[in-house]
Amino acid sequence: MDTDVVIAGAGPNGLMLANELGLAGVQPIVLEKLPERSTAQRANGLVGQVVRMLDRRGLYERLSSTPGAPQPAPGFVFGAMPLHLEMLEENPVYLLQTPQARIEEVLQERALELGAEIRRGHELLGFTQDADGVTVSLSGADGEYQLRTRYLVGAEGAHSPTRKLAGIDFPGVTNDATVSRTGSAAVPPEWIGDGMLEIPGYGAVPPFLHQRTERGLFVWAPFPGRLPAISTMEWDTSTDGEMTFEELQASADRVLGVHLPLVVPTGEGVRQLRRVVGGNSRLASSFRSGRVLLVGDAAHVHSAIGGPGLNLGLQDAVNLGWKLAAEVQGWAPPGLLDTYESERRPVGERVVMQTQAQSALIAPGNDVTALRKLFGEFLTDADNVRRIADLISGADIRYAAGAHPLVGRWAPDLQVDDVRLAGLMRSGRPLLVDLTPSGAFAGTRVPKQVEVHAGRSERPLALLIRPDGYVAWAAEQDGDAERDELRDALEQWFQPRPLTSATR
Repeated sequence: MDTDVVIAGAGPNGLMLANELGLAGVQPIVLEKLPERSTAQRANGLVGQVVRMLDRRGLYERLSSTPGAPQPAPGFVFGAMPLHLEMLEENPVYLLQTPQARIEEVLQERALELGAEIRRGHELLGFTQDADGVTVSLSGADGEYQLRTRYLVGAEGAHSPTRKLAGIDFPGVTNDATVSRTGSAAVPPEWIGDGMLEIPGYGAVPPFLHQRTERGLFVWAPFPGRLPAISTMEWDTSTDGEMTFEELQASADRVLGVHLPLVVPTGEGVRQLRRVVGGNSRLASSFRSGRVLLVGDAAHVHSAIGGPGLNLGLQDAVNLGWKLAAEVQGWAPPGLLDTYESERRPVGERVVMQTQAQSALIAPGNDVTALRKLFGEFLTDADNVRRIADLISGADIRYAAGAHPLVGRWAPDLQVDDVRLAGLMRSGRPLLVDLTPSGAFAGTRVPKQVEVHAGRSERPLALLIRPDGYVAWAAEQDGDAERDELRDALEQWFQPRPLTSATR
């Protein structure tokens, strides 16, 4: 074998997977057909559980340039309707406003630190696989060549050659009725007050949050330290030729119903002027075909409303990374790699569902306006806001049920003595954390890849935490039943079962 894992695609998802494999001691080769990292404006930040996951890998401070733990957002939107998150006792919505180019830069730096090899200007041409590995055909600066690898992962985005070559279907729906326009644009400074854009004849527009009118969608994005932007979405409008600034101006005026004078902003930075017609909601029929797997947009595409794309794709990578490393290193229990699809594909289905719901709520028409009025009444209730907040952040994910309600859920942000749980998880290894008064669970015999930490906390709790941050076992007291459950969880997730006479 030339290498254990080849990752096709050096976008955020492919680079995140390279990070996770590197933490586990596997150095992948990452292939990218582009000769240089793209500077095009794409995603403008991160929303949801992935922000907390990056904190648990020590990457949040690199990306945010802010010391300490991330803090939840006081508000957000769902279907261009305000979510007043301050009414929640536990707010799961975290935001990180960082352009995709910077996310890729930081993830690449870390992947290289961990031993990944990144080959830019190398394109996947094809592959064949057998019981032992995958033979990958490539084109690089010196011509065509082949690599032999144990596993191939497609992370090239919605048009993934890996998915197509693997013969994995990508069913879904295409909507050609919408036209989205985004451009670098400034607004009259005298129209900005108290952080709001005050548009005469329309009203106040908060930054970064979708504004729905009967005619379309409008977003004002005054990025700090970057060129400001305006975005619109309309239905059934004509397009012709290359996108122009005048087209953006006309679209903003139509959506708002009043004239908002836009100007080309001054200053340095990447300038954008982009038009996207239509959109897709698709989910791969399988996330795996033998030794070939898919992550991110290669496995699912959906509306960008609410910004769930990187939250979904990066967590695909974190879920897959430790499981794939376990297979490579020979300690994976039977069926571990299959749980990547069984856990992550339902999450993809749920994101497709909620983005389709949001798209329905922003559509034009009096009937939609009536629906929004009713839905808005629901969002005055804290329980309903919590359900929506959990949905859009991914905090409602539960991979498995167990005797304790935390099993299968995201591990709570505990303090172990004077150390945050996030600090203990930076190694990317499984953790057994014992905060019970007796500390008896810390003496359990565990596989060598599991780290054990005992300490004191306000909450007496013992947790077995998977590398992706989800709880495999939990207990609040020391008893025979709890000890048996811990041994079962260790065997299920972190140690190969010995061969018996029936399986030899």
